[in-house]
Amino acid sequence: MTRNPRPTTVPSLQSVRRISRWMVVACWAILLLLPLALLAYWATASDAVLAGHASLPSGAVQGQLLPWQRLAAGAVMGVPLALLLMGVWQARRCFEMFAQGQVFTAQATHLLRRFAGWVAWAALAALLASSVTSVLLTLHHPPGMRHLAISIGSDHVFTLFFAGLVWLMAAVIGQGQSMAEENEGFV
Repeated sequence: MTRNPRPTTVPSLQSVRRISRWMVVACWAILLLLPLALLAYWATASDAVLAGHASLPSGAVQGQLLPWQRLAAGAVMGVPLALLLMGVWQARRCFEMFAQGQVFTAQATHLLRRFAGWVAWAALAALLASSVTSVLLTLHHPPGMRHLAISIGSDHVFTLFFAGLVWLMAAVIGQGQSMAEENEGFV
């Protein structure tokens, strides 16, 4: 006896438009709140917590961090965030197009690729920023007590994988668009 597979439900364009409007709001929230969170974090977190953020052991920071160290390390860690926010900006623009019913367009595909590119650059910059931050946080230590921490975490790997996945999906959508345009030319 053959079982009939369950029919696949495809969200209506109206549903895509509604969800996309919510995603635009979410993107704006991320764009506004994450920079403020970064500032608050680097201004208020304990030295041991900041050391952990730079892949250092909690006792690696000796004495009190100087204000310039917090400022410089926060600025360095702001670079990957800025790159990520550029990606979120591209996603916001893409969701705005979806909210207007412009789903399978070359512009939307281009924005998805740009989103993926910015996210990949943010992940790579985070690897470097963590190492630079480890040096900044221990720079005032005497020679032999300074640290350079190099780490690759699963979050970096997953973020690069996610960026590659979105990039590939955008490429497939772009290929589908090209094929559809080519087929329209024959009719």
